Amino acid sequence: MASVGRAGRGGKGDGGKGEGSLARRAWRQYLLQLQQHPLRTKMITAGCLAGVSDSVAQKLSGFQKIEKRRLLLKMLFGFAYGGPFGHFLHKILDYIFQGKKDTKTIAKKVLLEQVTSSPWNNILFLFYYGYVVERRPLKEVTTRVKKQYPSVQLSAWMFWPIVGWINHQYMPLQFRVIFHSFVACCWGIFLNLRARAMSLKQA
Repeated sequence: MASVGRAGRGGKGDGGKGEGSLARRAWRQYLLQLQQHPLRTKMITAGCLAGVSDSVAQKLSGFQKIEKRRLLLKMLFGFAYGGPFGHFLHKILDYIFQGKKDTKTIAKKVLLEQVTSSPWNNILFLFYYGYVVERRPLKEVTTRVKKQYPSVQLSAWMFWPIVGWINHQYMPLQFRVIFHSFVACCWGIFLNLRARAMSLKQA
């Protein structure tokens, strides 16, 4: 009886260790892929997180069924644009500032990021969402972007500088796009909800 009890406890323990070991192996494999194929890994990660972001946004917006076309287009945006753009942006910033991490340099990085890539990314996303995802006429999309962009950008400047500071201060170069993509997943939910609310208001 005692031996059976020990065997049962051992089986459960081994199962727990197996699950933990599987997670560790998966994480090590991910890190290996990130090291050997950084661009590809960041593209896939950004695409998957964009998919998660849009799935959550759709559910929060009251969709009964996930719109697969919209979901795939959002994943495509993360994969084809978000991942590569972030990859090269951070490499360029590190090249310009020679990898320095002092307070003054980080402030310059964050400022440069917020006055260049932030406005561009938000405008591009709003156009992509309206013209490609929603399939609205370009003239209508342009009018909508002009109305939406100021408030979206103001919200971004209240939020993303903090994220940028944490990213440049504490994250190694290879993890910055991953961290940014994770936060962008949450930010994407916010943008999706805003865009959807504006669509319903104007419908």
